[in-house]
Amino acid sequence: MTVVALIPARYASSRFPGKPLAIIGGKPMIRLVYERSLAIPGVDSVHVATDSEAIAGAVRAFGGRVIMTSGNHPSGTDRLAEAARALGLGAGDVVLNVQGDQPALNPGHPALLAGALAADPGLSMATLAVPMADPAEAMDPNHVKVVFGEDGMALYFSRAPIPWPRDGGPGAYFKHVGLYGYRAGFLAEFVGWPRGRLEALESLEQLRALERGVGIKVLLAAGLSPEVDVPADVAKAEAALASGI
Repeated sequence: MTVVALIPARYASSRFPGKPLAIIGGKPMIRLVYERSLAIPGVDSVHVATDSEAIAGAVRAFGGRVIMTSGNHPSGTDRLAEAARALGLGAGDVVLNVQGDQPALNPGHPALLAGALAADPGLSMATLAVPMADPAEAMDPNHVKVVFGEDGMALYFSRAPIPWPRDGGPGAYFKHVGLYGYRAGFLAEFVGWPRGRLEALESLEQLRALERGVGIKVLLAAGLSPEVDVPADVAKAEAALASGI
């Protein structure tokens, strides 16, 4: 089983144009993510998937691997699938979707996903969650919640606070973390399916799999890597890196 970490990266961003090239701690953010991805236990190779020559040039400059992809992809997952095809991965190989906005990525987190897929040949997809320390966060639709069964398989993802405590007691919520592991064969199928009804309602791509009866394993992780969404987040990422995260 080959394990490949792919980092989808695009230059255009409404909130932070050129984000992958933002300098954090003296390095472009895409380089920090790439270097962290190289440290994922068991990973065989790391590649940046992009349609931007500027990003590609920056990656090549530090010796990284690049796969040029179409500029017409509706999502990072579609870009990921094209890159996986270009690599000629087998159906049972594992693709780790590493977000390009986590310069302080914990390499152990994507390793959890690869481990789950290695342990269960019938598993197609895995993702992460962390307990929500502040229940008030559950009311924020920008924080996606997930509920899962005793077997760790996802029951539902939602922007709404789920599960809802009927009797008014405190809720116990888990925040979905947008790192994914896929079988390469499943990834190719997934991007060919039309958008699902629930996916369209919640604007959550992972619901496409649940709507089609595909199980998603949810692994619990400790702590969150800070994400860089807007220029103001650069200082937070630099502080996290300086603290030794």
